[in-house]
Amino acid sequence: MKKYIFITKEGNTIAPNENVEINNLQVIGIVENVENEDAALIKLLKENLWIIDAEFNVAEFIAYEIL
Repeated sequence: MKKYIFITKEGNTIAPNENVEINNLQVIGIVENVENEDAALIKLLKENLWIIDAEFNVAEFIAYEIL
């Protein structure tokens, strides 16, 4: 079985000093015990309903297999 991490360019990150704008990627989630990336995305969305509620564009997610 495989493990994936999903990240996105969407959204904002706030530094402890709120006057500093941070341009980086956000980790959306990590999924374990799946056969492939498609299965990982489905599991991620089923287990984290807030992703859709937050209006993230799932098509923009970047997935990496974690070894």
